[in-house]
Amino acid sequence: MPGENLSRDEAQERAELLSVDGYEVFLDLRSAVGDSAEAVRTFRSETTIRFRRTGTGTSTFVDLIAPSVTAVTLNGRSLDPAVVFDGSRITLDGLADENTLVVDAQCAYSRTGEGMHRFVDPEDGEVYLYTQYEPADARRVYADFEQPDLKAPYRFSVTAPEGWTVWSNGAGEQDAEGVWRFAETAPISTYITCVVAGPYHYVTDSYRRGDLEIPLGAMCRKSLAKHFDADDVFLITKQGFDFFHDNFDYPYPFGKYDQAFVPEYNLGAMENPGMVTFREEYIYRGKVTQAAYESRANVILHEMAHMWFGDLVTMVWWDDLWLKESFADFMGSFVNAEATRFTNSWVTFANNRKSWAYRADQLPSTHPVTADIRDLEDAKLNFDGITYAKGASVLKQLVAYAGRDAFLEGARRYFKRHAYGNTRLADLLAILEETSGRDMRSWAKSWLQTSGVNSLTPAVTYDAEGRITELAVVQEGDELRPHRAAVGLYRLSGGELTRYARAEADITGARTVVSELAGEEKPDLVLVNDDDLTYCKIRFDEGSLATLRAHLGDITDPLARALCWSALWNLTRDGLMPARDFVAVALASAGRETDIGVLQMVHAWTKSAVTHYAAPEWREEGGRQLAEGGLRELRVAEPGSEHQLTWARFFAATASSDAAFQLLEGLLDGTAKIDGLDVDQELRWALLSPLAAHGRADEGRIGEELARDDTATGKRHQVRLLASRPSAEVKAQAWAQVVESDTLSNALVEATIAGFVQPSQRALIAPYAEKYFASIERLWAERSIQIGMDVVRGLFPGLQDDAATLAATDAWLAAHESAAPALRRLVLEARDDLARALRAQDCDHLAE
Repeated sequence: MPGENLSRDEAQERAELLSVDGYEVFLDLRSAVGDSAEAVRTFRSETTIRFRRTGTGTSTFVDLIAPSVTAVTLNGRSLDPAVVFDGSRITLDGLADENTLVVDAQCAYSRTGEGMHRFVDPEDGEVYLYTQYEPADARRVYADFEQPDLKAPYRFSVTAPEGWTVWSNGAGEQDAEGVWRFAETAPISTYITCVVAGPYHYVTDSYRRGDLEIPLGAMCRKSLAKHFDADDVFLITKQGFDFFHDNFDYPYPFGKYDQAFVPEYNLGAMENPGMVTFREEYIYRGKVTQAAYESRANVILHEMAHMWFGDLVTMVWWDDLWLKESFADFMGSFVNAEATRFTNSWVTFANNRKSWAYRADQLPSTHPVTADIRDLEDAKLNFDGITYAKGASVLKQLVAYAGRDAFLEGARRYFKRHAYGNTRLADLLAILEETSGRDMRSWAKSWLQTSGVNSLTPAVTYDAEGRITELAVVQEGDELRPHRAAVGLYRLSGGELTRYARAEADITGARTVVSELAGEEKPDLVLVNDDDLTYCKIRFDEGSLATLRAHLGDITDPLARALCWSALWNLTRDGLMPARDFVAVALASAGRETDIGVLQMVHAWTKSAVTHYAAPEWREEGGRQLAEGGLRELRVAEPGSEHQLTWARFFAATASSDAAFQLLEGLLDGTAKIDGLDVDQELRWALLSPLAAHGRADEGRIGEELARDDTATGKRHQVRLLASRPSAEVKAQAWAQVVESDTLSNALVEATIAGFVQPSQRALIAPYAEKYFASIERLWAERSIQIGMDVVRGLFPGLQDDAATLAATDAWLAAHESAAPALRRLVLEARDDLARALRAQDCDHLAE
């Protein structure tokens, strides 16, 4: 990544110097197919930029990351590429008041999901292209001013291989010369321009609302077409457009609306206006649960919200990334709950998205929702649980604080006032003050400009008759914040734990009395933050905790139940509840969990509890309990149900005994059967995975499975399983493929790392801890930031969970104080996870 960074100060200086009138970008992508003699396969990129000097300087630079530049012309004057191009920037001197720059370059196809990604489908040999730029990879495809506040209109034209179709942000068509030409866009930022090209399977529809008509398209690789449920994608899309048009009072501003599901995608999706891209894993090849469809709907709606929050109105710099991501994350759940069949999406938000936020907010790298982003490397790492999930949680608190109507009216005024422009936090706060009448600056100071998460604990006293004399909420944390929160009282009756009283209150300071609940009968459970109005860690009094240990599964309300699961998990992570106790609660109550998304989250947490937080001497017993509990629930689950499928996957993931492996082998070869369980191809890979990791499926057996599923997805599974085998030679090969070589694509790097790191193979991979620390600084310098992040995070020796690894991490940090800040952040985060695991293990050890 040398020379590729861009600082906030540089961007601000450039924005003060110039404004951009427009881009014309021509790409020749015919080189994507056929053999290539080039060491790095390239394509021609010719960019014309018209810009004006608005400041006093006479020099600037344009961004471009390319193997070579053929020609640079500024205002008709030829510049020598050998002099002005350094590999990531082109220096421009002698600027006029009005300027025309033409850059002719050879840009590289990507294998890392950054820039112009090229993928060859192993199933049919077809080649597919798509672009992915955020935060700053458009410069890998064309010369530009790579910062969000230099918006401009774009005209793209593309020459592609015969038989291909090309899409971009604007509507396009192929002319008589075979060139695809696209309509000029509205003013947008560089990072949301997009090109998709190839023999994609393409389905069309349209959205109509009065005089407004939006052409809709959805696409995927041809070999996935048989699995593509485009009708459901369009259904959610139309429901989303209905909601946004009802509530935003600003018609969708970008013409058509295409959605492309693309291979080897690093993200969930990207909000390119008129040309949204998604990871193709959202096309399901086998049976999945409703939680998977809900997740896809959430992402579709999240990206659609960006058409207004982020595309129409964009942040000035990445400091205010939350202005788009927090809003879109909030809107994904908000619209899902109110406009689609997924009416319980706030349960998923409370249980899944907020757990991501709680973890991120307790790392040493935590930051305010409005972050201090010094440069592009900072920006890349801040697409995190704070910017997305905590920001969305804070917005949910804002709706409770200011009111729904004021919030939505603020959004409407925000769009109209700042359409096609760039904003900062103050711009939004000023409008919300107008609509709510609240002091938004004080609210923002507490919630957006400080970091950390508060814990809220009930403190209850009773009279002689068992009635509440006082119920107070005790707030702890470095920054005590104002919370609009509900407190619920629950009673156990007839085998059900139900709420019989509730009160909302403004929680301020260290202790707040909720006077409305005085005089109520003694509850079995006091639930602070009932209905999940605020962002906090929920704690319990001793009586409530005892109730949950025995009766969590008896809570009738799914949101309350999800909040209690999440709270117990936070207690476990914080070293306040032994991991074995969390496992016991899960085994006692998870079988009664009706919300499939919550059940899947509880499964993930129990596996993490045993892997990371259980005392080492109890791990084997904990794993045995999980596998036995998983098989027990699998056998009693309703045949053919999504719960049966979920328990089957959990059982496979926890299997560790000969009897369990024999059952998995029988399910694969047909000699064993569980009534109603359809062992489709995706489930086959899940059943085979533990067999490979425990040495019961060799390379030949894995190859046989690939022969059944010789697809891109099958190849990723094969690579993962091969790397998971318990062999020193296998581990050495996998390490070399990822760390010593850069030939693997991003998807196969991810698969290899996933296979390499196996909890059952701690001793086998122990020698790589020292190699990790010896390699990461070099790797960070040589690889793209995405691959660097994947490797540094994925190969950290967290399974070597002892004081020696903690000391080795500290030694690396002490010896590398001048290392790239983004790299140090990743190592600091991993160190914190390790230290947390050791504290939790100590807690679990004391429970013996």
